[in-house]
Amino acid sequence: MAGKIYVVGLGPGSEMEMTCEAQEALRRAEVIVGYHTYLRLIPGYLKGKEVFGSGMRQEIVRCRRALELAASGRTVAVVSSGDPGVYGMAGLVLELIAQQGPEVEVEVVAGVPALSFCAARLGAPLMHDFAVISLSDLLTPWELILRRIEAAAAADFVIVIYNPRSSKRQRHLLEAREQILRHRSPQTPVGLVRAAGRPAEEVSICTLEGLEPEQVDMQTTLIVGNSQTFVWKGRMITPRGYRLPS
Repeated sequence: MAGKIYVVGLGPGSEMEMTCEAQEALRRAEVIVGYHTYLRLIPGYLKGKEVFGSGMRQEIVRCRRALELAASGRTVAVVSSGDPGVYGMAGLVLELIAQQGPEVEVEVVAGVPALSFCAARLGAPLMHDFAVISLSDLLTPWELILRRIEAAAAADFVIVIYNPRSSKRQRHLLEAREQILRHRSPQTPVGLVRAAGRPAEEVSICTLEGLEPEQVDMQTTLIVGNSQTFVWKGRMITPRGYRLPS
């Protein structure tokens, strides 16, 4: 009899930010599959479990192993940071089943996505329409990413940027900033949250013009305000449009 796969969102990083549903799915699992870095965030849930971990760019390997285990009747948890349906593992698990099988039960367990957690740390920057764009070009051509940034900037969306900079992508953030500056004031607020929900967490706000790429790495999430976003007492606020009493 086929088993089951839980695709579990761990949230930003600590157990406090995990949902009760995510914690219960990890308890039910016989096997936990994930990226080594994410597995290190949940040591208490690995005790007494079979664990299959792998490194960066091994997502397909992990998902196939999870499917093999579930097909043999095991209950498996595939873990993602944040929410598994936001740049996470849920889509890949379902794609592989749709294309290749086997027919196993899959339950996607939502987690707190980085954009929500980071927005809370910064104040209320996502109170109006926003777009989320990853600057990683491993799976998406850079020219397409730039077109999406251009479209979001021109439409005055607040822009959440994932994967803004890595050791191999030194200029991508600079090019993205220049694209946004074509449509935004240099004084547009930009929020930076690094290592969200972890011991080394850092939160800061700068301007679009003053954004220094050296401040940013792969653990950083950026939130670029729209034309109405302002900073008050260290908090980013994007007005929803309410008519406030005078």
